[in-house]
Order: sequence, then structure tokens, then C-alpha cells
Amino acid sequence: MERERKALEDFSLQALRAGDKAEFARLVETYSGVIYRLAMRIVSNPQDAEDILQETFIKAFRYLPGFDGRSSLSTWLYRIATNETLMLLRRRKHVEVSIDEPQDMGEGDQEPAQIVDWCCMPETDLLSAEARKVMDQAVNALPSSMRVVFLLRDIEGLSTEEAGAVLNLSESAIKTSLSRARLRLRELLSEYYGERMLRQASVEGDKA
Repeated sequence: MERERKALEDFSLQALRAGDKAEFARLVETYSGVIYRLAMRIVSNPQDAEDILQETFIKAFRYLPGFDGRSSLSTWLYRIATNETLMLLRRRKHVEVSIDEPQDMGEGDQEPAQIVDWCCMPETDLLSAEARKVMDQAVNALPSSMRVVFLLRDIEGLSTEEAGAVLNLSESAIKTSLSRARLRLRELLSEYYGERMLRQASVEGDKA
């Protein structure tokens, strides 16, 4: 991921601003996979992700002449893609999807009642196809605001500063949302990994 984002910065900003179609085509070819993957992880729908991908680059091409370079190209593209994704979620749910400065913790943000420590589980269990599927389901179950921050920071590998620039949030807000997202994921995954640990213990007991 870091290599992909660094490669993005090798493009000629002057050529892109001038509307150089070859340079822009190279930009699309290099970065479309990253944008599509991010969109899919948020909306979980291939057609919606394709629409977001298309709209992201349509708007990028339209607004590149005015791109001031205060942020990196990669951060700028992430911002466009994230805005497109959030707008789609608003239309889909007919509700406001907000990424704002975190408020005081409410009832839904209480510390989980049960946290299972799976640090000592075999790596094969943690990386199994079943475990990855459960992890994806847990991420999708996060509130949209937490999910976007978690994906940008822990999956796409953006720094706290970069994620804040993408979402127009302070670094403290990003850190708070990320902490809550990680805590919520641990709660959602506790039952699954608790059962896995019990099964593992049972197998080891049978072998004894």
C-alpha cells in the first residue's frame, strides 16, 4: 500500500493540471485499484464501487487544473473518493451520514462487557479464510463514521495526519474514532474468537 501511494506522487502535476490525457490515463491505471478497494470495503456492492470509482476520476479530471498542491495527490484522491462514498450511503439509507468531531461517549459507546484475548491463538487460525470473512463482517457492522476512519488508517495505511486531511477532521478526532472502532471490533470479534479458542482447547485436550 505504501508503495502504491508513493508511486502516485511520481506523476507530473504540471501535465495533469494541463489536461494531459496520457498522464491522466496513467494516473487512473495506477490508482483505480486502490480507490475501488476502498469503496468496496465501505459500500460492499460492486456496482456502487464502480460508480464511485468512475465519479472519483471524473471529478479529479475536472478539478485538477485548480488543485493547489497543499495536500498530496493521494490524499486529494482519497478525499474525493470518500466524499463520493459517503454521499452514496446518504442516498442509500436516506439518512445523514456524518463524519464529525467525536461527541461524548453515549450508551452505544460503552466499554464492551466481554473482551477475549486472542493474541496467543495460532497464526493459521487468525489468518484463515473464515477468520478474514468474520473480520470483514465485523468491519461492515461498524457505524459508517468509525468504519471510514478504520479503513483509512488501519487498512489503507494512511497516517493520522493524512486521514484527518481526507476527512477534514483534527488528528485528535481521528485518534478517538480509531480507538472506538478498534474497541468495537474487539467486542464484535470476541464471541467468534472465544469459540475458536474453546474448540482449539478441546482438540488439544483430546490429544492429551
